[in-house]
Order: sequence, then structure tokens, then C-alpha cells
Amino acid sequence: MEEYYPGRWDDWEKRKPKDVGMDPQMVEEAVSYATAHETPRPRREYPRYIKLRYTTKRFDDGNVYGKTKPRTNVNGLILRHGYLVAEWGDTFYADMTHSVTKSYLSTIAGLALGKGLIRDVHDPVRMYVQSGHFDSPHNAKITWHHLLQQTNEWDGTLWGKHYAAGNPDDELREPQEPGTHYEYNDVRVNLTALALLHVWRQPLPQVLKTAIMNPIDASNTWRWYGYRNSWVTIDGLRVQSVSGGGHWGGGLHISARDHARFGYLFLRQGRWKTKQLISKNWISMATTPCVHNPAYGYMWWLNTDRQRIPSAPETSYYASGEGGNRIWVDPEHDLVVVVRWMDVPYIDGVIKRLLTNIQPLAHLDS
Repeated sequence: MEEYYPGRWDDWEKRKPKDVGMDPQMVEEAVSYATAHETPRPRREYPRYIKLRYTTKRFDDGNVYGKTKPRTNVNGLILRHGYLVAEWGDTFYADMTHSVTKSYLSTIAGLALGKGLIRDVHDPVRMYVQSGHFDSPHNAKITWHHLLQQTNEWDGTLWGKHYAAGNPDDELREPQEPGTHYEYNDVRVNLTALALLHVWRQPLPQVLKTAIMNPIDASNTWRWYGYRNSWVTIDGLRVQSVSGGGHWGGGLHISARDHARFGYLFLRQGRWKTKQLISKNWISMATTPCVHNPAYGYMWWLNTDRQRIPSAPETSYYASGEGGNRIWVDPEHDLVVVVRWMDVPYIDGVIKRLLTNIQPLAHLDS
């Protein structure tokens, strides 16, 4: 069976669920279930919600520095074998996607490794970045591996945000030895973006557009923002360092349709048509469990022991962002599911319905 790839932008072939081995009734139920469980996050007042949620911590400076916008309605789509099986809501709206951005950011690191701009993920970042952020004895030990798995324990302030403002617990603790402790931390992810900017020597949105989004025929509606104070000079030019999420605004603003293309690229092990855009080895590395958090890889969430999504295979993985934004990739069933603005506790219910009575995966010839 020849692999299918969609054409440019909205040129996407649709198939009925029964034609791709899915139960039509269960697909319909999954869509209805998704639309019935929208996140309680406000729509028009979403920018105000962001400020109230993320700038009121004890260690935050109280500022939103990046672009925000009202969110759209609950939406999503389902792909099997690459074909569009179901779609709901406004999947064309380029919306904030928060920490789903992190999975795109880690891909930029994978591209750098593939081009030899980074020789080894276990190299200290200070070998590549002379920005001053890795000069202290503590920070000098941080490797790319530590940054990507969020085990780096970086100590410092970036773009006006103390590292403690980026942790989820609103507590101040002394950083531990790099590589010994996992902490989900947006300040340190933004540091990863800055470090990669120094490696690439060009804006990361430009890298993403040239290396990934143009080859997969994505739209031109997506944008990747940083902060109004995250500008640096690279080779004499002023360049904005982008953010890896939307805690203080910024990050990727992108449609569900473009997310689906990105997820499908990973489902196809980094190949799009005849071109290997991302190495298979990198995808394996990105989906290898962290010792200190087996549900996390290189900024992708894993379903180790089926703890995150009980109804899904352990081999599935996903990009995840605030407000129930997900790109779920299931190689065992050749599925990609994008959900936007779903109430998180109910996402497993969508997957459970989609996998009910699904036919075994037929062999796909390369």
C-alpha cells in the first residue's frame, strides 16, 4: 500500500471511517465527546486569563511580554493512514498552542544534531554558546541532553523571569546537580531556545519554515513569537529569541491543520514523500523515557506504562500544551489525532472511542 501525503495547505483527501478500518459510530461518538468537553478556559478573555494565571507567582515580575490572543472554540481532526477521517471546529485558526511549541523546539535541536551544528547531545552547552548564561561552575555542567529532558536545573534569570517563576510549584528551592532532577520549567525551556538560536545563527522560525513547514506543505498562517524584551544580536543583526510556550505570551500560534501535518511527519518517522526531513534516530531519541520522569522524552510526552492515556498503546506519544492542546501520534494504529481546547481529563475518552473496533494496521510499503 503506497503511503499517502496531503497536498498543499487545505488539499487533504478525506476518507470515510469504514474505508480506513475505523468504526463509523465510534468515530462519530469520539467527535461528539470532544465537542461536549471544551476546556473551561475563557475565549475572548483568554489573554487576561493568561496574565492572571502565570504572572501572579511569588517569583514572577508580573509581566506578559509576548503576543496573546483570544482563543477559538474546541476543535480537532483525526488522520488514519494520512487521510482526513473526521474534523470539528475551526481547524484553520492559527491559535496559541502553549507548550506544544516545545515539541517543535526540540525538533530544531534534532535538526542541529543532524547537520553537525551540535556534535553530541551530551556535550556541555557552554562549548557552543558564549552568551554568559552557562559560565558559572553550576551552569557550565549543563548539556543539551539536560536541556531537552528538562533536567538541567539551570540557575539564573532570563528575559526578566527568575527560574523559579517557570516551575509549576510556586516554590523556591536550590538548583540540584544538572541531570539529577526533572522539573517542567518554561524559563529554562526559553533558555533552550536561546541556546539553539546561538547555534543556528538565524531566527528559529526561519529554520522551522525552511526545514520542516515548507517541505510538509503547511500553511503560511503560523507564527512563532518571542517576547518584546527577548532580542539579541547575532552576527551584527538584531534577532528575537522565541519562547517555548505561552506562559508569558508568545510561542507558536498555529492551526490544528498544520499541527496534523507535523504529527504526521513524526508518524512517518521523519519522512515526507521522498525526503527524510528528520532522522529516525532523532525521533527514537526524542521518544526515549527520561530516567527521572519516564513519561517525558525530549519535550514529547510518552505513554510509558499507559499512565498518561490509559486507553492508548504504550508506544504512542504526544505534544502537549495548556488548555487541552494535543498532537497525539499512535504508530501501532497509524493514527494522528489533534485536539484543541479540550478539558484534559476527557481526552482519554476520545482516544478510547477511536480505538474501539479499529482494524489491525495493514502493512505500509515504503
